[in-house]
Amino acid sequence: METPTARWRRLLPRTPGRWAAAVAALAVLVGGGTWTAVADDGPPAVQREDRMLRPSGVPIDTSYFTAGGSGKRPAVLIGHGFGGSKNDVRAQAEKLAADGYAVLTWSARGFGKSGGAISLNDPDGEVKDVSGLIDWLAKRPEVELDKKGDPRVGLTGASYGGAVSLLAAGHDQRVDAIAPVITYWNLADALFPDGVFKKLWAGIFITTGGGCEKFEKKLCEMYERVAVSGKPDAAATELLTERSPSAVADRIKVPSLLLQGQSDSLFPLGHADAMQKAISANGAPVSVDWISGGHDGGDNETSRVEGRVGAWFDRYLKEETGTDTGPAFRVTRTGGIDSTDGAALKRGASSDTYPGLRSGGREIPLGEGTKTFRNPAGSAPPAISAVPGVGGGLSQLSSLGVGLSLDFPGQFGRFESAPLATSVHVTGTPTARVTVKATEGRDAVLFGKVYDVSPDGRQQVLPSQLVAPYRITPDQQGKPIELALPAVDHEFDAGHRMRLVFSATDLGYASPAEPATYTVTADGPLTVPTAPAVTTAAATLPWWTWGLPAAALVIAAALLLTARRRTATPAPDPALTDVPLQITGLSKKYAKSVDRYAVRELSFRVEKGQVLGLLGPNGAGKTTTLRMLMGLITPDEGEMRVFGQAIRPGAPVLSRVGAFVEGAGFLPHLSGRANLDLYWQATGRPAEDAYIDEALEIAGLGDALARAVRTYSQGMRQRLAIAQAMLGMPDLLILDEPTNGLDPPQIREMRDVMIRYAAGGRTVIVSSHLLSEVEQSCTHLVVMDRGRLVQAGPVAEITGSGDMILVTTAEEVSEPLAEKVASLPGIGSAVRLDDGRGLLVRLDGATTSRLVADLVRLDVPVTGVGPHRRLEDAFLTLISGGAA
Repeated sequence: METPTARWRRLLPRTPGRWAAAVAALAVLVGGGTWTAVADDGPPAVQREDRMLRPSGVPIDTSYFTAGGSGKRPAVLIGHGFGGSKNDVRAQAEKLAADGYAVLTWSARGFGKSGGAISLNDPDGEVKDVSGLIDWLAKRPEVELDKKGDPRVGLTGASYGGAVSLLAAGHDQRVDAIAPVITYWNLADALFPDGVFKKLWAGIFITTGGGCEKFEKKLCEMYERVAVSGKPDAAATELLTERSPSAVADRIKVPSLLLQGQSDSLFPLGHADAMQKAISANGAPVSVDWISGGHDGGDNETSRVEGRVGAWFDRYLKEETGTDTGPAFRVTRTGGIDSTDGAALKRGASSDTYPGLRSGGREIPLGEGTKTFRNPAGSAPPAISAVPGVGGGLSQLSSLGVGLSLDFPGQFGRFESAPLATSVHVTGTPTARVTVKATEGRDAVLFGKVYDVSPDGRQQVLPSQLVAPYRITPDQQGKPIELALPAVDHEFDAGHRMRLVFSATDLGYASPAEPATYTVTADGPLTVPTAPAVTTAAATLPWWTWGLPAAALVIAAALLLTARRRTATPAPDPALTDVPLQITGLSKKYAKSVDRYAVRELSFRVEKGQVLGLLGPNGAGKTTTLRMLMGLITPDEGEMRVFGQAIRPGAPVLSRVGAFVEGAGFLPHLSGRANLDLYWQATGRPAEDAYIDEALEIAGLGDALARAVRTYSQGMRQRLAIAQAMLGMPDLLILDEPTNGLDPPQIREMRDVMIRYAAGGRTVIVSSHLLSEVEQSCTHLVVMDRGRLVQAGPVAEITGSGDMILVTTAEEVSEPLAEKVASLPGIGSAVRLDDGRGLLVRLDGATTSRLVADLVRLDVPVTGVGPHRRLEDAFLTLISGGAA
């Protein structure tokens, strides 16, 4: 029987704009917020309703997502990370809504458009807000109820949003399942581990929140008190503990999927371990997943994580008992580089039971003796391990076997094993038994870590750049104590050695300002957990083991269907739902040619957040590839998938793609803003979906928008064209030679536009012949020659390594500061980058580790350090031998 909604849709004109306007008007008439149709590639369409709610008296900005159908459905609440807003989780909300959930997102107090002060998930603040949002869900007619006022509801979210998921489960018995991601169990333990102040992360917390004045007054006072003293007091610890999930540990009794990051010096793996123990003790099902990334950067495996969260909710909210929720424990292991796309190779390892952090302990003998070292006055210069806020550059390098950690002579003691006879895979927390003493009856503040040392001793790698802080009080000194090292998943190869180091300082933490002498004696071996029950998945088979038989089947089918050249559009590939672009075996012949190819057997993959440069000499096939990608021409062979959807001319998924190819035409007598408005109206899509203001902010045109386009410079026209391509904020942005005709300042501005756009998690593909610009703006490259792929991968991988080091900085480096760097021992030269935000340093005897230490000492605001070779050199090398 035809529903009223279906009848309205049949009778109304079939234009997206009019349909959205009609329903929006209806929503207003019945008293509900703002309704928006969310673009989707196929049914069911997702609807979004924006409302300002007051669940506990404070205005909370919310978005409510549902998809077609009139049946009851479970609800999901998604919290955002600290410093973010509800907009950060919109994509995940849309996916869950399309999968049959009613999804509510919100901006927490003090963030986005919500009111109130930040109170760090106070039970009487943010947690109370969540209970009020659950009350609101219970009144929605489409939400499934367990009983009156009790909706079937799950919570998920990352970091701050993950913590409120745990807290809500402990405070509100209506919560039915949770899936917190990279979050904390006890915030006091996170920021004051073992009584040591984690000063850099605490400062980043305050800054990300908008400054101390944005926080609840007593939180601001607490932070300032601890930051000045450098040591947390009992009141500070109590304040953060009472707002932590650990405070309601005995009340969290719902199925819990715990996803924690390995590259995370803020909330390390021990927090997930504490969660697992507590929730399991309450009798609830628990699974633990150690993902590759974390707060220090790396790959957060968004697609896999969201897929597992969805399966978890399918099982425990929809009660689909046949759903595979995955193993009780899983860890992502990284090793090597995929030569086809430059991505780090990842494999999952798992077990049917959670091993904990100390399973399968193996004793590694260490050198004996007592080590004596000093805490310098002012605890400076500090040792370097993780550098919070850098974006994971150091932790990612450590996973690839590059060590940038540094301990200063005289400020640490070390104990070293003999070369390992066999490889040892450590999964969990190593432990060491030591005796510590400090002079003058003071606390000893130490930082423990285990290095992986190469056979020749020249390279030491700190797994995930993690250290463990300890405050050893006078009453603990002089007798053996067991110290737990950072929990990691890391393989020490045969022939390598384990190096246990205790340092008096660390850049991320506050050490005592008073000088002191420490002595540490090793009272036994280093015990490392090997988790023998955890098995690594077999490597995937080469493509040709399944590709050749599949190709044979395709050829046979083609021969049987010669009456029709075109076939139905291939079904979407669920495994690629979150992959912006995957090209497989793409070929295109020149017109009227039998054997001459413009593009031949091209395959590569592009991930979220990448700025990918498409490089090649004239005639390499770049523009032909882009034209096929946009559906303007049809390939002869192969396929292109955008977010899992096959590309065909007019394919709906192309609405998620924005493009600037071969220039843009504007009406010269109209203003820039009027041109954009006119263009969007021509698409027939709702005005609220244009995100014109967001696109213009990224493009940075300013007051010029009100002027006629005929008054624009070439650079302004280019930026307006980019803004036009960004209308609707497409997930994939394609730019063909966007810097043509621009002068150097305009080129630099265009570079910033691309970087800002990708910074939001979207993807940019840019074709350009300006290698220097590609090198500075792109994260990844695809190099083509004569229609074929020559090489693909991260820029750093393709340019290679050498004595040239590229240092990027958060602020402009002054010329005097560059001269200071150039005059350092072992430095041949230091040249400022064109925009001043970085240095190109030539090493002449110094190591990269020493350079990083000196830069920190000179207060250089480092955001990245890596090997550098001119892209031009690498490009010419590839092209000269590439396509044979």
